[in-house]
Amino acid sequence: MSISIGIAKKDREQIGEHLSKLLADTYSLYLKTHSFHWNITGPHFNSLHSMFETQYNELWLAADEVAERIRTLDVFAPGSYSQFGKLTSIKEEVGVPDWKDMVSQLVEGHELAAHTARQTIKVADGVGDEGTADMVTGRLKEHEKTAWMLRSLLK
Repeated sequence: MSISIGIAKKDREQIGEHLSKLLADTYSLYLKTHSFHWNITGPHFNSLHSMFETQYNELWLAADEVAERIRTLDVFAPGSYSQFGKLTSIKEEVGVPDWKDMVSQLVEGHELAAHTARQTIKVADGVGDEGTADMVTGRLKEHEKTAWMLRSLLK
């Protein structure tokens, strides 16, 4: 059965490409945040361990929301590490940095995801996809807020 939601196939595919980048950023940031949660040490262990857990849980749910929006547009969502690695703007961390570097990397990651979200909103708005623009606006606000909260730890 063909999809008829008022957005042309080529436009849905273009939005799907941008959402796939946002999904890759979200999942990569989830993985990094979860790793930092497991490996945090130092004087701020308890507060950062708890904060990172809250953040990775939020990112986990967000990844599902973004992937389901991609599928709503009748586009297949990426779902492998290799696909995410090609699409994400988040730098992978293979070591265990100190707590300040962990926080700095997460600030940078959320800011990069905010950039990806803004670009996605522009594309969605340009073709009249209010559903995607609304969902991604929520994601944008969450990334900006999380970046602010993390950045505040470094002052």
